Amino acid sequence: MSAWLVAGVVVALLVLGVLVASVRVLKEYERGVAFRLGRLRPALTPGLRLLFPGLDKLIRVDLRVVTLTIPPQEVITKDNVPARVNAVVLFQVTDPVCSVMAVENHAVATSQIAQTTLRSVVGRADLDTLLAHRADLNEDLARTIDAQTTPWGVQVNVVEIKDVEIPEAMQRAMAREAEAERERRAKVINAHGELQASEELRQAAETLSRNPASLQLRYLQTLLELGADQNSTVVFPLPIDIVGPFIDKLPHLVDRFHANSNGTSRPPAESTPQPDRSG
Repeated sequence: MSAWLVAGVVVALLVLGVLVASVRVLKEYERGVAFRLGRLRPALTPGLRLLFPGLDKLIRVDLRVVTLTIPPQEVITKDNVPARVNAVVLFQVTDPVCSVMAVENHAVATSQIAQTTLRSVVGRADLDTLLAHRADLNEDLARTIDAQTTPWGVQVNVVEIKDVEIPEAMQRAMAREAEAERERRAKVINAHGELQASEELRQAAETLSRNPASLQLRYLQTLLELGADQNSTVVFPLPIDIVGPFIDKLPHLVDRFHANSNGTSRPPAESTPQPDRSG
């Protein structure tokens, strides 16, 4: 009787051990891909699951977004400039069964595809596009990589180029180019300013010419501004229409001055009689 009791206890312990070993717990962000004797079973949802040891094999698949860093890649751009480019890829598994059945290791495969695609896409772009239009390259990379990983049940959400390293000589050349471009813009802006100022001055001159009194008020305002600075020397312009009559009379005044200083006066010019040519 005792032998049967011992045997029963042993069997109960074995059954309990098998049950304990068969229990599997899947987290909310996990899915299970199980094989029974090599045959695929339906995907297991989160919760408590029973799998028989020796008969079933469980592969856990994480459905969270995975951050994959692409190591620096040596590339040559379209305009033959060598560069080192690295990027980051964000992907997640959307079909657990395909991620196990269609590819051996979906993370490694996605990394390799991302590296080759990065070299290919960057090689088709020139350096200016790589530096100034990085968003377009990111979208192109994401579309290309996602098209190749979709059959594996992997969806690529974001691809971002992190850093672009170019030779130091090229950096100096780009710095000189940027400096020349800024100087060109400064000259263009200065020329536009001169043009606008000349146009405003022309309009102001036309407005002042319609009313001479306004011009005199402007002269008085200028004198007031000069007097406020306590200057010892004041250079004040006069319009030619004011001093013109004095300039015209200047030769007559000089002749009269010389005549008075010599004590003689120049006789007035007499008219010469004209011969009579009639008959």
